[in-house]
This record gives sequence, structure tokens and C-alpha cells, in this order.
Amino acid sequence: MIHVQDLTKAYGKKVVIKNINLQINKGSIYGLLGSNGAGKTTLLKVIAGILKQKEGTVLIEDEVVFEHAKQKERLIFIPDQPYFFSHYTVKQMAEFYRDFYPNWNEERFNQLQRIFKLDVKSKIQQFSKGMQRQVSFWLALSAMPDYLILDEPFDGLDAVIRKKIKNLIINDVAEREMTVIVSSHNLREVEDICDHIGILHNGQFILEKDLDDLKSDVHKVQVVFNNELPEGIFESFTVLHKEKRGSVYLLIIRGTHESVDEAIQAANPLVYDLLPLTLEEIFVYEMEGIGYAIENILV
Repeated sequence: MIHVQDLTKAYGKKVVIKNINLQINKGSIYGLLGSNGAGKTTLLKVIAGILKQKEGTVLIEDEVVFEHAKQKERLIFIPDQPYFFSHYTVKQMAEFYRDFYPNWNEERFNQLQRIFKLDVKSKIQQFSKGMQRQVSFWLALSAMPDYLILDEPFDGLDAVIRKKIKNLIINDVAEREMTVIVSSHNLREVEDICDHIGILHNGQFILEKDLDDLKSDVHKVQVVFNNELPEGIFESFTVLHKEKRGSVYLLIIRGTHESVDEAIQAANPLVYDLLPLTLEEIFVYEMEGIGYAIENILV
């Protein structure tokens, strides 16, 4: 389990993340979303023990991570721009990982070579960006980490490799109860694999919820009435977005399916649809709801 309490991190006088509280259960996949500059990468690096927080605590299984070598042996962080030693081949990097990670699995490393189909004798820096990303996952998954932290992990990967890597991650979560944190701007990718979501903005969470609960509590409503929208019909709900297209009202409403449906049906609409939202749509409207500038939203 990862437990973050009252976490604050600053660079000089600039506070990047402030009073973050977060709990990630063992064997889960947590999706960290947010606007550009929200503090996502900083939060991941503090959790991984790369950066030290200004205030608060970060515990993995009740132990501090920063400057704790034994904890870091069980954790791997893949940054948005993977780093490899200059002129190292895949085989040489594998030997380096083998020395640092006691759970390194040589048999799995060889098995994954058949999946990634990369030459172990080739220098990694000669590979394309996508191939280097594959090497990062190849090495990380061969080290058999208990905690895998990913920052924009699928950038540069083609659709076939993305699917293979997601399947490998999901299998490790299911079979070994590996815990994963993934930050990505590709919300469709996050939606495919995550079971819990946090949205970060200006260094603080604006929403943090189980993905199924989140999707069941935000709805797209298309409705037509005889006249104007009845006054007070949605006063007990949070309306994230409202617009009128001809006679049709389009609203994005936060509330339970049953309560929203009951309120609308009571107003005797002429036309009424209550539709589910994708994670990407939820993110867009939640950000719009706090005043984040978003234009040309497609619904």
C-alpha cells in the first residue's frame, strides 16, 4: 500500500504540490490525470523517492521511501523520457538492472525478448524513441517490481506494442498483486487499465475516485421540454456544463443515475436521453467546471 499524507513539495518559493493526501491499495492501478503543469511528475517522483518532499509523509507499506535502498529495490519508475547509459547495449543494461534488483528474473527477460523482438546486442541509443520505450518496459518487467510508477508510458509506442505492454502489466497486477501508478494525457489508455482515478490541478486534487463510481456519477443529459428548462430542476445537483442547441438542452450533471433520472422524469420532458460519459469527457467537463479554459468541446 502507498500512503501519502499532507504532502507538499516546493522548488524554492514556488509550491508545486500542496497538502496531497492519497492512498493506493496493493494490487491496484491508479491513474493520475491533470492539466499541464499540475504537478503530476513531481508527485510521482516524490512517491518514487527521487525527490524529497518539503512537508508531509510518503510511506510504502508503512516505510519511508526516500533514501531507503531496500524499498527502492522493489520499485521502478519509468519517466516520460527514459534514460540509459551512453553506448550501453540492451544486454549491458540488463546486467546493470540485475545487480540492483534482487528479484530480477532472467527467464522472464528472455521470454520478453520474444515479445519485443529487439536485439540485445544493439546499443539502446541507436533505437528509435518507441523502441527505447520498449526497452524500458522490458527491463522494468524483468526486474519483477512490486511497485511500478509510469509517467506518460505509452508515448511513441504503436498500437500493437501498447496492447502487449498493457496486457503484461494487467497480468502482473492480477498474478503478483503489483501496484501501478500511471500518469498519461492519453485518457483512453488510462481508462482501459485503471481502477482508480485522481485529477490534479494547480498542485491539488480536484477529484479522486474509483473509476466505476466516477463514471456512474457524471452523466450527459439531452432533454427537450415544452417551454424553457424548468426552474430549479437541477438545483440539488452540480451542473458542470449547460448549453442549448435549438430546442435541445445539453447538460453534464454530477449525481447518481437514479436521482438525476427521477428529477428529469418529474418535469415531464418531451425528449430525454441520459448517456454515459467517457473518462476523457469527464476530465474535460471537470476541468471546465473549475474554470480551466477549454474551447471547442466535442460531445
